[in-house]
Amino acid sequence: MPFLPVGKLRADALQAIFDRHPVRDPRVIVGPRVGEDAAVIDLGDRCLVATSDPITFATDELGWYALQVNANDIGVRGARPRWFLATLLLPEGRTTGESVAALFEELTAACDDLDVALVGGHTEITYGLDRPVVVGTMLGEVARDRLVTTGGAEVGDVVLLTKGIPIEGAALIAREKEPELLARGVAPSVVARAKGLLRTPGLSVLPEAALACDVARVHAMHDPTEGGLATALVELADAADVGLRIERACIAVLPEGAELCRALGLDPLGTIASGALLMTVARVDAPVVIDALARDGIACHAIGEVVPRGQGVTLVDGHGPAPMPVFPQDEVAKLFSNAS
Repeated sequence: MPFLPVGKLRADALQAIFDRHPVRDPRVIVGPRVGEDAAVIDLGDRCLVATSDPITFATDELGWYALQVNANDIGVRGARPRWFLATLLLPEGRTTGESVAALFEELTAACDDLDVALVGGHTEITYGLDRPVVVGTMLGEVARDRLVTTGGAEVGDVVLLTKGIPIEGAALIAREKEPELLARGVAPSVVARAKGLLRTPGLSVLPEAALACDVARVHAMHDPTEGGLATALVELADAADVGLRIERACIAVLPEGAELCRALGLDPLGTIASGALLMTVARVDAPVVIDALARDGIACHAIGEVVPRGQGVTLVDGHGPAPMPVFPQDEVAKLFSNAS
């Protein structure tokens, strides 16, 4: 039996596991399901929202990174992140007291930036690791009538995407693969700009998620992480039992991301894309959201529409519609697989 590749488990295999082990607590509104970013638990007029995400590829700014990606999963529920737990797995023979103290300083500073309380976790020196791993758990809350899920998209909705892709992928590639990029002829200035994407426009989608929910009824939101925008679109469609018709020309691909992906033979559509927010709203609300975000300095573009399930998830270019590309493994994960 072949070994599984680096990266997330295939969606169909993971969903099959979930289906064999259903949640039996009636207060769980949203449990484990492919495409849904966070669990939701009924607390009456409010909901507790919970998520867990590890930082495994990055080696720089781990504490800050962990806060951002976990907070995003809470934000796309329409919720506010409030409490964070961190499990720190640190490599044997490479960890000092000073490095642990520095990591905690970074974690607490990142929590302060988001007005989140660090309330627990676990720290250990772990056998067999060649790099630190941070596993974050974020808890948040939202009024029940403001809850948003990935599965809320409705036929006729407009699909919106903020900022562009692949913000996280470009920053991660630039920070972890700089020598290889330079050797392949990528200009140092391009690598430097790509590194900076981690902070500007940044990984957080909390501002646009909150603002969009304030000005319109957002039907669905999703955080495009591993597998990139293409995978996130398929997940959103599957969660809502709908189809999507996406216009390739309307997808904003950041110039730095395009150049780095081209140099390494990667497809930006399948490259980890945290920092962009995917959402669907009624057609009448799309210009309201786009204009509100623009006034706040956040780019947002309509990239397609929600269609009946039978039409599938298609990507339309100059040659017409074709099935959305499928990425069983994130494009960035390929780089780490090849290096191992």
